[in-house]
Amino acid sequence: MIQPSALPFRRTKIIFTLGPATESEAMLEALLRAGADVVRLNMAHATHEWTRQIIRRIRVVSARVGRDVAIMMDIKGPEIRTGDLAAPIELRAGETFDFTVKPGSDQETSEEIRSVDVNYQDLVNDIQVGDTVLVDNGLIRLEVLEKHAARIRCRVLIAGELKSRRHINLPGVKVNLPAFTEKDRGDATVGLEEGIDLLALSFVREAADVAALRKFLTEKKSKAWIVAKIEDQSAIRNLEEIVEACDTLMVARGDLGIECPMADLPVIQRRAVNTCLARGKPVIIATHMLESMITQPVPTRAEITDVANAVYEQADCVMLSGETTIGRYPLECVQMLDTIARRIEQEESPDSTDQSVFATERMKVLHSAVVLSNQFAGSKLITFTRHGFMARGLAALRPVHSPILAFTPHAALVRQLRILRAVEPYLLAFAAEPHLTIENALTLLRESGRIKTGDKLVIATDILAQDRRVDSVQLRTVQ
Repeated sequence: MIQPSALPFRRTKIIFTLGPATESEAMLEALLRAGADVVRLNMAHATHEWTRQIIRRIRVVSARVGRDVAIMMDIKGPEIRTGDLAAPIELRAGETFDFTVKPGSDQETSEEIRSVDVNYQDLVNDIQVGDTVLVDNGLIRLEVLEKHAARIRCRVLIAGELKSRRHINLPGVKVNLPAFTEKDRGDATVGLEEGIDLLALSFVREAADVAALRKFLTEKKSKAWIVAKIEDQSAIRNLEEIVEACDTLMVARGDLGIECPMADLPVIQRRAVNTCLARGKPVIIATHMLESMITQPVPTRAEITDVANAVYEQADCVMLSGETTIGRYPLECVQMLDTIARRIEQEESPDSTDQSVFATERMKVLHSAVVLSNQFAGSKLITFTRHGFMARGLAALRPVHSPILAFTPHAALVRQLRILRAVEPYLLAFAAEPHLTIENALTLLRESGRIKTGDKLVIATDILAQDRRVDSVQLRTVQ
């Protein structure tokens, strides 16, 4: 049976993106032993053969380490890119430049005006004169001057070198690309066949995007959790409905920082975290957490503070991208996140965990369990869940002192629960009678050294009462 990590308790979870720097069995094992909770697979450039191979490798290493981590597949989503160029183009400020949406067509343009193809023909219908076009992560900025059937003419505002296949951002422009593409469908099918736990949907703009993916998962009879990535202004406008529709939210600060004014980004992040807390949904903070550590062995002081702020805000997870795909110090990055999170978590106060917005009877019971656990420093919350609802409810209430020791009979749910703040999942077969399940769980915890004589336990579970099950909260002292 796979056991949780023997490391001291940390509430904030760590996600790392797998790439050339981290795909070996040796490095995977080191990262899992260092406390990584979720492995992210970026499908933007991954092949199906590599995906199958690497998922199986992660499972083998997890079993060897004794720590069954979750696998999150991040599908590419809709994307607008420039075409291939024979050589880079050095764009000059004030220059007129064309984006051609119908390559090879009659453009009625002079030879002096340079151009590049775009992979989305309907762009000319979506964009308006005066709109801004950002290329290559916003390093190049252009303004739309005019548009025709085959091209969009722009003025270069911020110069730069344009290379092949650069990503295009259109702040404030609603494009009519599907949220779930044919490439996404193929990638997701492979992932589901290999048993991924979480599926991240890029460039979610509204709840309907999540619903389309939910329908696909239902057709595939999959219980994978949906992670909605918010990356543009449409997502911010529709934040509440997206949070309601998804299982987990990711604040993807890369494209979000391009699509929105830079100074708005911290405000958006805090609003997203608070919206998730109010609705009991997990939230991930991603991108540029420790960017300088791609090449340097220690982070900047600003990066340390950025990570600390995410922990102060009580995000469920912090995520590494380039730091662990191509970086020189992937293990040190995970260790750094671990160190920062543990230190900041010591500063939390009980007042920050009172999430009294939950109206259901079950959430009221769980809220009472968290309030009780907060009265006893060093106590542990224990719960039992077949579908994750009890564990998710307790995690959403943000207990201060107590880890949430969540028992489930489903191995797949063990992995999914790793994304929840403060949750340590255990695999346990449930007995027919609830009190026997509790006793079996306590025996497992004693044998693993997770609890000892004198520990205070707050147990949130259901019990049999007059031939029906009712939710209950118990306070016990380990004998």
